[in-house]
Amino acid sequence: MTTLTTHEQEEVARANDSGLPPVIFVHGLWLLSSSWDPWRQLFEANGYTTLAPGWPDDPDTVEEANQDPDAFAHKRIKQVTDHYSGAADLLKLKPAVLGHSFGGLISEMLAGEGKSAATVAISPAAFRGVLPLPLSSLKAASPVLANPFNVGRAVPLTFEQFQYAFGNAVDENEAHALYDAYAVPAPGKPLFQAAAGNLNPWTEDRVDTKNVARGPLLLVSGEKDHTVPPAVVSAAYKRQEQNPGLTEYWEVPDRGHSLTIDHGWREVAEAALAFITLHAPKAQ
Repeated sequence: MTTLTTHEQEEVARANDSGLPPVIFVHGLWLLSSSWDPWRQLFEANGYTTLAPGWPDDPDTVEEANQDPDAFAHKRIKQVTDHYSGAADLLKLKPAVLGHSFGGLISEMLAGEGKSAATVAISPAAFRGVLPLPLSSLKAASPVLANPFNVGRAVPLTFEQFQYAFGNAVDENEAHALYDAYAVPAPGKPLFQAAAGNLNPWTEDRVDTKNVARGPLLLVSGEKDHTVPPAVVSAAYKRQEQNPGLTEYWEVPDRGHSLTIDHGWREVAEAALAFITLHAPKAQ
């Protein structure tokens, strides 16, 4: 039984009716699917149809999200991944999948399930077997991890916390604008799952990097990213490149975790579009 909302089911139907190759966008923590709107416009202008499902029970708008933070509580990695997997299963054509942060992790998980024609994982959260744990990552996650009771809560970021985790590579005025436009509370559970991923043999924070049906994968990191520094993405690349499928890595100079939503988003989006166009061509 699908967990997709009526709107998400309508997006699936629209994609199927279009006959165009689909691209699924997966957002991460502290953002909503609307953060992908400029990307979707770019991809659709270039011959794709796009879907951006939310995580289960996501509010529709940033304003609604900040008025009802409890809506985000209790989400788990597998629950969210299954939600996106369900959307992919309803499509007539195998989609490309593109995700950021925890959405990047989920994109890798979907690729590992053979659900993606080509995948772009931008600043993806670490999975089991990715060992680096930089101090900046711990600081960025500390608003959640510092309190064990947050495992069952939704946690918002203050502006200062958002600036450190997302907006450290943009000026303060832009960081404020991004915070006001995009920031919402996030479930604590996925961060606790990721933090224990290398300690818990039954963790849901697991990617099948060996599946021959994984398909082409591009891993992207921001040079100045505090939340998912290049060391984390590079370690994921070293595990993923053992797959027989194509695996590429790109470190974007002078960019932080906000690289998908800040003034430089188009540079990253155009690179992702080029990768998907090359490896998940329009004629399927």
